[in-house]
Amino acid sequence: MKIFLSFLQSTTKHPIAAYSFWEHYIKNGIEEAKCNWTECKEVDWARGLIPQSKNQLDEWKSFTWEKTVKFIKQNKPDLFLSYLYPEQIDIQAISEIKKMGIPCVNFFCDNIRMFKQAPKEYAIFDLNWVPEYMATTLYQNAGYPYINLPMPMWVDYQYRGQPVIEKKEISFIGSKDVQRHLLFEKLLKVYPNLDLNIRGTSWLEENDNAKKLYNPIWKKAKNQIDFISRFGIKSYLNKIKDGRISQLSSSAIKSKLKAKPDFNDYIKITRESLITLGINRYQSFDYPINTPNTYSRLRDIEAPMYGACYLTELAPGLDQIYEIGKDIEVFSNHTELYEKIKELEGNTKKRKMMRINGQEKALHTLSIPNSIAKINTYFISNQFHTK
Repeated sequence: MKIFLSFLQSTTKHPIAAYSFWEHYIKNGIEEAKCNWTECKEVDWARGLIPQSKNQLDEWKSFTWEKTVKFIKQNKPDLFLSYLYPEQIDIQAISEIKKMGIPCVNFFCDNIRMFKQAPKEYAIFDLNWVPEYMATTLYQNAGYPYINLPMPMWVDYQYRGQPVIEKKEISFIGSKDVQRHLLFEKLLKVYPNLDLNIRGTSWLEENDNAKKLYNPIWKKAKNQIDFISRFGIKSYLNKIKDGRISQLSSSAIKSKLKAKPDFNDYIKITRESLITLGINRYQSFDYPINTPNTYSRLRDIEAPMYGACYLTELAPGLDQIYEIGKDIEVFSNHTELYEKIKELEGNTKKRKMMRINGQEKALHTLSIPNSIAKINTYFISNQFHTK
């Protein structure tokens, strides 16, 4: 099967959240599935996400989709696979691709945080690849075709075995946000001597969100009105409460901070740590700051795939893809987190079992080749004819 790929590919480093890893994962996963990928090298897909005027975005869309449709007509792939935000989509162009008999699939991984209902632009796709278990209801309610499959993750073959070294270290790697900060503050306030190392973007850069840049009163009022109009009064009240919470780190957290690792160290730390942590809560003004929502992240596939002894925050759907207690372990609050850490620290046999079982599950059941096979089966059963 030959797959045309629109997965945020770009030869330029744009000032937006990290995106290049998606291209790396999906291309290697497609090849492992014994399929071929093709792409239109003239197109910069990530450029459609940078802050720009409406005219600039329209120009990008016109150029991008004209080149894409022309390329697809000439090269006749068997499947169109994309990672597109709603604003990047040209419905007419995708309709043209579908008229060529090419099924169109869109992956999107931030449904829970970004949408309260499935975007109308996603109705054009023959299938929506939805990784968050909780987000499937958005597509059910909208009546859009969807399939719940894991986040697309791929690791190099050299890391598909058990680590030789196990270091006595509990590790978390991830960017700082208010929910992660609050969880660690609660944990370390009660258990300050925990052997924990925290790495990632912004942890070593203090940024107290109580310190605001000056804005004229009229502009503040307009921003508040716009926010209420978009998100509602409940979210606005939660936003006010969130803004009163300082994100300056306590001395307990500061003592646990380490430098952000490069890619190789990231893998090494993930694999070799005694316990690798995941945090699935996130900041949303739809929820009070002390009762956050959770959803399963890419890290929940990645860490086990690297052979980590993985302890992550409970989120809906995790028990659908792992056997909790044998493949991975979970916690729901800072007290449970500490208790699970202590349990795993003292149980070498369980750590080894989790490393082996979690990696086996992630590399096979939760792999990109398995997801592609399920997508292919979906289209065959619905009388599409992918090769």
